[in-house]
Amino acid sequence: MTSQPEKSHTGISKGLLILIAIACGITVANVYLSQPILNEIAQSFHASPETASLVTTMAQVGYAIGIMFLVPCADSLSGRKLSTILLICTTIALIACALAPSLQWLVAASLLLTMFTVIPQVLIPLAVSLAQEGKTGVVIGTVQTGLIMGILLSRTLSGFLADLAHTWRASYIFAAILNALLLIILTRMLPEVENKGLTWKRYVGLISSMPGMLVKFPALVLSALLGFLVFGAFSAFWATLAYYLSSDKFHMGLAAIGLFGLWGAPGALLAPRMGKLSDRYGVKKINIISIFAVFAAFLLFALPHAYVIAALVVGVNLLDFGLQSGQISNQARIFKLPAEYRARLNTVYMVFTFFGGAIGAAIGSYIWANHGWTAVCIFSGVLLAFALIILLAMSPAEKKRAGD
Repeated sequence: MTSQPEKSHTGISKGLLILIAIACGITVANVYLSQPILNEIAQSFHASPETASLVTTMAQVGYAIGIMFLVPCADSLSGRKLSTILLICTTIALIACALAPSLQWLVAASLLLTMFTVIPQVLIPLAVSLAQEGKTGVVIGTVQTGLIMGILLSRTLSGFLADLAHTWRASYIFAAILNALLLIILTRMLPEVENKGLTWKRYVGLISSMPGMLVKFPALVLSALLGFLVFGAFSAFWATLAYYLSSDKFHMGLAAIGLFGLWGAPGALLAPRMGKLSDRYGVKKINIISIFAVFAAFLLFALPHAYVIAALVVGVNLLDFGLQSGQISNQARIFKLPAEYRARLNTVYMVFTFFGGAIGAAIGSYIWANHGWTAVCIFSGVLLAFALIILLAMSPAEKKRAGD
């Protein structure tokens, strides 16, 4: 007689929750691989920084497309089957990136890569569905730790590997190996759940139902707008940081630039604790804290040159803490809504978030090329001001409809 998996106080087995967190970290890392090596990519293909930034911009767009058109399938297909299909496609796309003979090829392959690497958005609703009532924030916070580590280490390892191997392609080769290993492990360990089956009619129904959710659920609209604006500011920073640090002011190499992802680890790893606080005190308070933390980060980033390295180290902690705690609050808000819509609610939220990231990265790159670093910080500050205004304006409607 086999023993039952050990349960944590959240209702989901500890081993499965850790596995999901690790899987989310490995796969979300694919979205951010290019950020610390953009300057190297630009030099490799003799492209301008603005043109090379299309790799990062299309990575955000691809992720949003994948969330929009692939993640809703989780409401009709088992998480295990969908994750297997997506991981196979992700591994192939990583190999295509590593072998890219031109910048156009790399841009297209990055779009496909991130379109398929939406596994975290399949696994997060699965973890939430296994959680005990009232423990949603704790479970999201735990999975978010995996996501955070994936984001942080992707930038650090990407820069380090590219520097060590003297080619940006090494980052994609290493990621392909990791994702192939994950494919073997995850498909064996994820539990089998009832497979409802996915027909074309059902798929069209799932996709077509999502716009109506924005009308039906004000809490979803609020979370989506906050995600759009805050992640837009976050992406403007990371899309331009590599250029800023490799400029004549600093002359930093790839490994040093990648380390800035790791410098933000303390702040980012503190963020999951906000999941428990959001369960206790409500998501609005955590959202306000998160917006002010990110705003404070950009104030530090805009300091004069003499203080910029210290300001960047402190600011990256505030930036990562603010973004991740806001993400936990936004998802905790929408996961209070009816469970049968969970995958699609998360889809709408993440589509807004990553389109915000794509627009923020594109505009941030343009501002950097034409107006410099301080203008990027001002642009991000304006986005955050809008986020705070929207939060304060929409919270009464959210409270009335969602019971927060």
